[in-house]
Amino acid sequence: MPVDFDFTTKVRDLVSTITPLDIFDIIIVAAILYKLYQMIQDTRAITLVKGLMVIVALTIICGWLNLHVMSWILQRSSDWLLIALPILFQPELRRALEHLGQGKFIKDSVSLLDKKVADSVVDEIVKTAKKLSQTKTGALMVIEREMKLNDISFTGIHIDGIISSEFLLNVFIVNTPLHDGAAIIRGNRLISAACVLPLTENHELSTELGTRHRAAIGLSEQCDALIVVVSEETGTISVAEGGRLMRRFDEKTLAAKIRPAFEQKENKFFGKFFSRWREER
Repeated sequence: MPVDFDFTTKVRDLVSTITPLDIFDIIIVAAILYKLYQMIQDTRAITLVKGLMVIVALTIICGWLNLHVMSWILQRSSDWLLIALPILFQPELRRALEHLGQGKFIKDSVSLLDKKVADSVVDEIVKTAKKLSQTKTGALMVIEREMKLNDISFTGIHIDGIISSEFLLNVFIVNTPLHDGAAIIRGNRLISAACVLPLTENHELSTELGTRHRAAIGLSEQCDALIVVVSEETGTISVAEGGRLMRRFDEKTLAAKIRPAFEQKENKFFGKFFSRWREER
């Protein structure tokens, strides 16, 4: 009973010292941690995080049990891990900074196209993917969203033409200079073709995935773009997003997947502020 009373007293004292500012502080930290978890889930980083949690748990347990040698080893390991963390999480840190620089943490997305134009662009992309799938013609179509892909588009051939199915099909004609690379789509325009995408470093992917799929996943790990992939071997239509590859899309599901990228809505406060700032630039 004395132990329970002492514990209850400590809890009551702790709660009594919490202020509204402390609650606000906790909410901010929780939101940041949740956002970070969203960014690393389904990536290799989540495995590293689990390993770090195991080391921390073992360190605490060894301290409680007075296992001095083991505690010393784990503490020294933790010191080295602090130095290694920026290296181990380099891709994830880069993505986080890019998202922050683009205002992704405050959702400052601006409207890209009106509904009529957006529907037209989506229809043209879906028709292109369907025809390429039927002929088993390999293709990579990158749909740019908030993060600008100028560094990627500079690796290819500048085009800047209005999107149409015929236009895109001509880009992916086999044995032409534009066929092997990726096409970059910004709004209702094709800005570049034959672009080189970074390959993913995820070695746990299925061996049946070729270079196109690995390139699509690689780019999606570094930015918020949607990458439509048509397999040259099977004609399967896939979409890469956030480091993940979703496969076997048909016309209806592909249209539903890519349409939001062209119909992003503007948030009332931050969206207007950032859109006005971008226009002034």
